[in-house]
Amino acid sequence: MSFTGAFPPHLEAARNRLPTLFEVLSRRTLAPVDLFSFYIYMRDQQRSVDYLDFWLDVSQHMSLCRHYVRELRRSVLIETPDPEKTGSKRSSAILESFGDMGEAGPSMHAGGDEKNQDQRLSAFLRSETGTGHSPQSSVGSHPQESKSSERPQLSSFMSTPEHLTDSNSPSHTVARADIRASAEKILYTYLLPGAEREIVLPQGIVTDVTNNIEEYGRDDPEVFDAAKDYTFQAMERDAFPGFLRSKALGNLVPPSLMLRLIFGLLSLFGAFWTAFALIFLNYSRHTRCWLILPFTVGVYALASQQYALDPIMALAGYSEYTFMSFARIREPFVRQLLNKRALMVLGVTILIVTALVILFVFVPGKRL
Repeated sequence: MSFTGAFPPHLEAARNRLPTLFEVLSRRTLAPVDLFSFYIYMRDQQRSVDYLDFWLDVSQHMSLCRHYVRELRRSVLIETPDPEKTGSKRSSAILESFGDMGEAGPSMHAGGDEKNQDQRLSAFLRSETGTGHSPQSSVGSHPQESKSSERPQLSSFMSTPEHLTDSNSPSHTVARADIRASAEKILYTYLLPGAEREIVLPQGIVTDVTNNIEEYGRDDPEVFDAAKDYTFQAMERDAFPGFLRSKALGNLVPPSLMLRLIFGLLSLFGAFWTAFALIFLNYSRHTRCWLILPFTVGVYALASQQYALDPIMALAGYSEYTFMSFARIREPFVRQLLNKRALMVLGVTILIVTALVILFVFVPGKRL
């Protein structure tokens, strides 16, 4: 499954800078700084993928709520074509006020209209809970909804908001019980002490979320706003700078770096041993020119390890996201940046190799 999604070419060219965390999480970037690469980085290098999964699951919960309201709004508009006669004017007006709702995002990055819309969405869901309104009666009764009491598997990383469509098919209808199950799943998976994938959040935030869900019966998106924003800020501060250094300034992963360090040191050891042997055996300068091969291999490997960048692979347009697994570099600004750094690393490599070869080729030989 692809996590990059379609990205308009004109938006690619417009961003002449490195992306922000919000853009990565919103799937507005391309490899190697896309959401999939960030997930792999959080899992393999940062060892804190639970924070990213929590953020994505909360975003998925928001999308689920929005989809539910879209379904409810469409159902009301279809079933009550003349609200003045049916007495449903108030309900129709409330649902009509939501209009077309976009994708979910962190509340700190939401614009004024989007934030107001999210607040109205949460207020509407809270009012439904408080009045005992049955969403099934609004969206239509379907046999498939009998399964809604079960907790759905809503892994945001493996199930994106794009899967929630406005299809009239009953299989796409979201019941209110699904929203409740989604909120409880997030609470029991990430927030409660001893949870399967417990993340560390301020105790006050955890207590507020727990009380709102378990005591007050809330399941609206605002319940998770504080926890979601705290998690976003933590990833932006602690993980994202390292991700950009790893993917926008380099194209190798730690196992490859260690392998190149070992291989480079062994190659340089062999090159120096051979160079001194040829000198003290008084071999001709023509024969000693072959030292360029082990010196090039050793210096290239160590330079790649030092800069976390394989210049030839970067110039070819590839980046490593897991050990010996490669993906094309599709983010234009990152491609330009890596090409510049690749040329710099190649220049450093050529300079060092040239100096070493000249030193050991032109030094006078003396047979011991």
